[in-house]
Amino acid sequence: MSHETSTENPDVKAIADVVATVERTQRAKDVDGFLALFHPDALWTTAHGRVLLGREAIAGFTRAVLPADDWDGQVTYEVAHVRFLRPDVAAVKVRQVYRSADGDSDGDSDGDSEGSPLYVMTRGADGRWLLHACQNTAVHAG
Repeated sequence: MSHETSTENPDVKAIADVVATVERTQRAKDVDGFLALFHPDALWTTAHGRVLLGREAIAGFTRAVLPADDWDGQVTYEVAHVRFLRPDVAAVKVRQVYRSADGDSDGDSDGDSEGSPLYVMTRGADGRWLLHACQNTAVHAG
């Protein structure tokens, strides 16, 4: 198994591009763009522990939740670590930061928070990296 963070590796760059697209589609409330990032048999666990099995279930949840999100802050996603489990399977640790509209990210009760998602991604026969098994974990200040 290798551990990579350098975007000089084309697979790490492609994975970072997927994570950047997660950020972009979440910000834009682009449901279809977000759903295109998932493997058909994906498993997604939300930050609140809801388990969604398959792209259809993920789509139903996303179509109900993402457009209705009225949070006016900004979210960033940053690849923290990539570990290749096989050449076509990677475990990707992401740092997710939500900043309130005032630009603060201190994690207090004014709407700022942090997440620590784990994305298991697979590369398909077409070379595209897709989200396959993901756990979106909230980080609680403590």
